[in-house]
Amino acid sequence: MLLIRKEGTPVVFKSLKSTSTSLILLGILAVIVGIIAIAWPSVTILALVILFAVYAFMGAGLQAARAFSSRSAGPVFGHLLLALIGLAAGVVALVWPEPTAYVLVIVVAAWALVGGVVEVVAGFGSGETAGTRALFIVSGLVSVAFGILLFARPGVGAVTLALLFGLYSMIYGFSQITAGVQMRQPGKSFRPLSELKSAA
Repeated sequence: MLLIRKEGTPVVFKSLKSTSTSLILLGILAVIVGIIAIAWPSVTILALVILFAVYAFMGAGLQAARAFSSRSAGPVFGHLLLALIGLAAGVVALVWPEPTAYVLVIVVAAWALVGGVVEVVAGFGSGETAGTRALFIVSGLVSVAFGILLFARPGVGAVTLALLFGLYSMIYGFSQITAGVQMRQPGKSFRPLSELKSAA
């Protein structure tokens, strides 16, 4: 079984290592944001707006990194779309004049719902192992469920929103870390040269 190599280093391995690193970093970021959101005493709407915007911007950057480390058009498009969704949500949250809990709930709900649907679709079309695809799909479904929950309860206050957002971020973060670690396991990440040619 042959693998494409460049200067003695498997190109597939370099690509997967970059992708797995961005997954792990995104997961760690989500877990940290989740802990802050849950542990923050008497959190205010302005603080939540800033916290969400920082998370959305950093997440968008990591999604863009995942896009440019992908080797086929499908994952590239999916991750770039997720990056644009995160970027747009962060900008809207920051520039909205006098943000209220209701406005922030709608922004976060739309971000989670649309991003979740895109991630589920990208998971079904991904060229990764079955286990990694399953984790992507589960992450997307968690996002969709979170978005639907917020749309169903748009009147929640800052403290409740912080708790829900924190729990969601931690669940999502752990799933991304798991997917990233799984991609680094030998024997599960490489694909044969024949498969790469057929995918090209």
